[in-house]
Amino acid sequence: MFKISLKMIVAAFIIFGFFSLAGVAGAGGMQKIGKLEKYVDIVAWPGYIERGDTDKNFDWVTEFEKKYNCKVRIKTAGTSDEMVALMNEGGFDLVTASGDASLRLISGKRVQEINIDLIPSWNKIDSRLQNSPWHTVKGKHYGVPYQWGSNVLMYNTEVFKTPPTSWKVVFEEMVLPDGKSNKGRIQAFDGAIYIADAALFLKYHRPELGIKDPYELNEEQYKATLDLLRQQRKIVNRYWHDAFIQIDDFTNEGVVASSAWPFQVNILVSKKQPIASVLPVEGATGWADTTMMHVDAPHPNLAYKWLEWSINKKLQGDLAAWFGSVPVVLDACKGNKLLGDEGCTVNGLDNFEKISFWRTPVSKCESQGTCVPYYRWVTDYIAVLGGR
Repeated sequence: MFKISLKMIVAAFIIFGFFSLAGVAGAGGMQKIGKLEKYVDIVAWPGYIERGDTDKNFDWVTEFEKKYNCKVRIKTAGTSDEMVALMNEGGFDLVTASGDASLRLISGKRVQEINIDLIPSWNKIDSRLQNSPWHTVKGKHYGVPYQWGSNVLMYNTEVFKTPPTSWKVVFEEMVLPDGKSNKGRIQAFDGAIYIADAALFLKYHRPELGIKDPYELNEEQYKATLDLLRQQRKIVNRYWHDAFIQIDDFTNEGVVASSAWPFQVNILVSKKQPIASVLPVEGATGWADTTMMHVDAPHPNLAYKWLEWSINKKLQGDLAAWFGSVPVVLDACKGNKLLGDEGCTVNGLDNFEKISFWRTPVSKCESQGTCVPYYRWVTDYIAVLGGR
């Protein structure tokens, strides 16, 4: 259950390598779209690129393949570190990168600048996201925004008759409302970026630490955060990164509370499971994801077609309905049969300013000058998972 996977170790070495590189990738981007290839290969989060295999109502791949007489090939990844590792290996065209991966990919010269003149629908993207710092460097765009949302506290409604209000139920050992301990019945995310979730919890409950930003931690704040995570490890059932395994754990293995994506919540609710979610009083981390193109993309012309396709109104609305996220094209919030006219509000449209969006921690930070960099987050989180 607590085995350290090979991919985590590989990711750690990759991260060390990326932070030793300087500069940014590419210059100018493609100037025109040429002859279209027969394939486009995409690394994506589970549930982000659907062809109707799970639910025939959710399919935004088949029409693209018919339109361009091509095949979309998808490789799912459960963590940002896995995405970075796959993009470092190469052979892929695109990746749906979260903010804790995108700047690493740019500084590591793994992705290329995007020519937004080749993206006709660019101006339809939410203006708050067009120049976001996790994909825009020195005025150059290295991706096209895709979706955003918050990590939620997913819980079993038969155990919690009243929704839990705090992340305490997954960080501290306690007796739950059903009279049983939470030990062995809660989960945490299998990724170093989860350290920010613990820091956000401490920001609220231990103000004397002076945490201003969960991604900018000095040595004292970082130590307190690791101590909390070591305490949490004693009660964790599993560190999850596979959404479908977590779904099974909530269905069959007695897990009753965990951080999760709205995707898992939606799937479990659709299966008539006693599941709901909440945004606790401490707030939440979240993700604003960007579709980025590999610097050596083997199918760049078709990849550009997908970049445009990815922000069409129907796809954006359907994806938001399926994943429980918020579209980057706000026009998608109205008139979508699957999402409904209140879907964007339900999925957190009004919470944009309340979310601490994932981003890669660096040593030079704005809130206090010097912070613990991400490569240490990776190695230390592996140690926490290993019981050290």
